[in-house]
Amino acid sequence: MSCVRRLVAVNSFTKAKVLTGTSTLKFIPEELIIYCRDFRVLRFRFHESGLEPQAFRVTMAIAQAQESSSRGRGLEPAALRNLGNSQLKKEEEEFPPLLFETLWDWEKELKRLGAAGWRVSPVNERFDMSTSLPKYLWVPNGFLDNELKRAFVHFNGRRIPRLCWHHPGGSDLLRAASFHADSDPEKEDMRCVETLMLAGHSQCVIVETGTDLPSPAEIQQAHLKLWGLSLCLVDSFAAPADEKWLSGLEGTRWLDYVRMCLRKASEVAVLLAERSRSVILQETDDRDMNCLLASLVQVVSDPHARTISGFQGLVQREWVAAGHAFQQRLNLWQKNERDESPVFLLFLDCVWQLLRQFPQSFEFTEAYLLALHDSTWVPFLSTFLFNCQWERGRNNQHRFLNQLYTPINGWRETLCLEILPKDSYPSKEAGGASLPSVWDWGLRYNLQQRAQFRNPGYRHGSNSHAPVQNGNFLPQTSHKMENPSGNWAVFLLSKGSLSLQAQLFPWKNGSLSKKVSRWAQLSDGTGEQDKPSRGKSSLRHLLPRGPLLLPLHSGPFVQLWKRCYLRGNPEAQAGLFASSIAGLTEELRLLQERLSNWQAGESYSPALENGREPH
Repeated sequence: MSCVRRLVAVNSFTKAKVLTGTSTLKFIPEELIIYCRDFRVLRFRFHESGLEPQAFRVTMAIAQAQESSSRGRGLEPAALRNLGNSQLKKEEEEFPPLLFETLWDWEKELKRLGAAGWRVSPVNERFDMSTSLPKYLWVPNGFLDNELKRAFVHFNGRRIPRLCWHHPGGSDLLRAASFHADSDPEKEDMRCVETLMLAGHSQCVIVETGTDLPSPAEIQQAHLKLWGLSLCLVDSFAAPADEKWLSGLEGTRWLDYVRMCLRKASEVAVLLAERSRSVILQETDDRDMNCLLASLVQVVSDPHARTISGFQGLVQREWVAAGHAFQQRLNLWQKNERDESPVFLLFLDCVWQLLRQFPQSFEFTEAYLLALHDSTWVPFLSTFLFNCQWERGRNNQHRFLNQLYTPINGWRETLCLEILPKDSYPSKEAGGASLPSVWDWGLRYNLQQRAQFRNPGYRHGSNSHAPVQNGNFLPQTSHKMENPSGNWAVFLLSKGSLSLQAQLFPWKNGSLSKKVSRWAQLSDGTGEQDKPSRGKSSLRHLLPRGPLLLPLHSGPFVQLWKRCYLRGNPEAQAGLFASSIAGLTEELRLLQERLSNWQAGESYSPALENGREPH
């Protein structure tokens, strides 16, 4: 019920009525239409010989159940016990990911990255440094935890710079929250922050994600407009003209936001590939667009992130463990619409755009992304129920639970999980089960469905060197970003332009606000050396050097994800699924033709593809 957004009762003799738990229905419905938050539209018709005598009762029962769910009453203890029993019987995971809940997970991934200059720090193992950060952090070698602790207080939410990906060429991608406005660092504190940000490099680029990417509020508004627009196509008789609908699609700005994210990810990927430097993604709270951009950069740059297990591990590390507030942003319990924003769903759309343009570079398919998209609305998956790793682990850590002393049982846990709605989670004493992860695909998908997750045309390490449309957005850094002082240099990437910064710290003179305004002037290019540099040479120089997927992101190259957003309209789904013998034959012919092209070594270009694309 957490996926239901609107219930509509329909009768041929009266106006359709939108239902709530307190609605008064004055007619017997002939049809019940359920509009889901994941863009599905479900229709239930009550036939005269069947359910029509009970149509009124059934309709109101569904409406009241949906209302109860929106008040925060989730799964009953019995339902979770059944879920736990099913977990005991589940088969071994087909695509086991790293969950990044143990020290071993972090060490294994760091070893895979080959980041010799970094180590795993347990400084936040008890979450006493920051409750929104994971237990373990990747920090520079030789940087003691006692020194590291001096840096936490100087960043919003105590979210310090830490490594999220190491480029094979030597560059490091870091992420952090913005500097704290009330910070007053001592000299030793500034040295610690400098060590973290430069990460052993002589050059550091700070990427302000908030200035170039949409805000969570803008993403939510665009998503709601897109959801409303998709409903216009449900009724074929009332559907608007194509021109009007396309104009409405443009007005949602959803595709514009997808373009922005793809563009920014390409910029950062090129900076990492060009030379050895540290690139820091900096956002006010480091919990929304930093998650999206850090993940998207790795999908663009790292072939491992384009495998099924690698992608799942990426989501676990950069979203789940990193503290993306899934509970607030997805708002499964519909308790606070003000904080709702489907940032993660925007990320999935961006990945789908890459998958569509570079199909042979991904081990997973569109069906896999669609399954992950729909799983975000499932109310019993621990992956999307909590705001951070600390909240997720509180159920298994007594020190984070309120305790009650009784003469018979002694100290025992009480049901005090504020992060879950009341009566939605059973106690261990009641035989409750631990909530499963979204990666337990066997609980919700059978073998045949899971077989569709794997791309038969995947070629490990494959890459398309298609040129980027309007590629001059990339900064020509090869000869413009030399260190003027010969020691180290800090650059700011904002609105597609690079500007040299006079200082590493915005609090150098004790005033953060003055420093921020000075940074804004520098980014506008007030000085000769700060003027934005643009050109195409960097892109041409980089293409042969690594497995970068630089997508086409202008004009028609970014398309609407029809299989996701237009599921309520059967006509819009025509051609996306083969439903007849003739359709299957045509589907097979297109797949054989594409396979022949891949085997012949022909490059794939989405701009040259005509006709219906098989899925």
